[in-house]
Amino acid sequence: MIGNYKRFDVARKPNRQWAVLRPVVWLLSYPKVWMHRTKVDKSKLPKGMKGPYFLLCNHNSFMDFMITTAAIFPNHANYIVAIDGFIGIEGLLRAVGGIGNRKFAKSVSLVKNMLLARKNKSVIVLYPEARYSLCGTSAVLPASLGKMVQKMNIPVVSLLMHGHHVNSPFWHVGSRGVKPVEAEMQLLITQEETQSLSMDEINARIKTALTYDDFAWQLARGIRIKTKDRAEGLEKVLYQCPACKVEYKMSAKGTILRCDACGKEWEMTELGELAARSGETEFSHIPDWYEWERANVRREVQDGSYHFESEVRIESLPNAKGFITFPEPGHLTHDMTGFTLRGVCEGEPFTEQWTVPSLYSCHIEYNYKGRGDCVDLNTNDDTFYCFPLCEGFSVTKMALATEELHFAR
Repeated sequence: MIGNYKRFDVARKPNRQWAVLRPVVWLLSYPKVWMHRTKVDKSKLPKGMKGPYFLLCNHNSFMDFMITTAAIFPNHANYIVAIDGFIGIEGLLRAVGGIGNRKFAKSVSLVKNMLLARKNKSVIVLYPEARYSLCGTSAVLPASLGKMVQKMNIPVVSLLMHGHHVNSPFWHVGSRGVKPVEAEMQLLITQEETQSLSMDEINARIKTALTYDDFAWQLARGIRIKTKDRAEGLEKVLYQCPACKVEYKMSAKGTILRCDACGKEWEMTELGELAARSGETEFSHIPDWYEWERANVRREVQDGSYHFESEVRIESLPNAKGFITFPEPGHLTHDMTGFTLRGVCEGEPFTEQWTVPSLYSCHIEYNYKGRGDCVDLNTNDDTFYCFPLCEGFSVTKMALATEELHFAR
């Protein structure tokens, strides 16, 4: 362990959601449900289905939690929640059924607690993407998900939500007043099938059920977003110019996305498309631009040239009391071998490594709590929020590279 701090107890047994708090959970959730005129299609779910069952949801914004609460009503739940969600409210979150976890860290305790939660006859809620979608499309799912389904040995239900990203994109959090938003629930895998299907068959079924594209959904329904700053923050995701190929020179103001290297500009329309203000529109569909960036990162991985390093400000989260900022900068390297973080804590130097096989993806933040872009890396005992101090970088590229490195190995 790094530092002499009390650690978040990930092994603590999950509570059955306190009955007295259920009306509070519903009261906090339903105003958002009504505000966005949420439509939940349960036609593929057995009528009156009760827990325990394993609910797998896609993940785009904080509104997901509220819509999920409405979708499973009147059932109670145990929710898998990342440790930063517990900050300042650990007691309350545990009382309403929260199960603490550290993102993208292999945890035996999490598995044990999910198995224990079955005894609560709860809906066990997991967002397997483990982070908000960066551009409203499906993220990588862990290969271990199929094995977890087999161990749980309870029915699996999927909840696919639409409109949450275009309403409050990860790169520009807020509410754009999108309505109606939609969701579909379906019985994905019966209890019997959890034992008869192979792990690969289970994973394939889950991947199909959780495939989505929020911008395509918006366009198909003709939903217009008229906010004057709708493009701002998009440069965090679209960090490379498709015209001149230069990285880290994109900026956005109002409805305009611009490359400050070559001067080319694109307007983000009310329907969520991009249109070049002059010349060719390389990508009108935002996820296509994002996948083009991924392909470029993949080539760097294939030729062995991918490399990032920088001094970083380190903020540690050993428990739910809050962040601890290390007084001395650390040094973060991300290359063909994975992540290496070096630093000093309480006068003692340390090195932590996350190898390519150990991380199928990573968690990033854009201007986290107003303190800058960062990548957060987890062990079973700690979470290190690493804020690069260099000029010209993209945490989006680091996330793409983590995935491409892992699946190329």
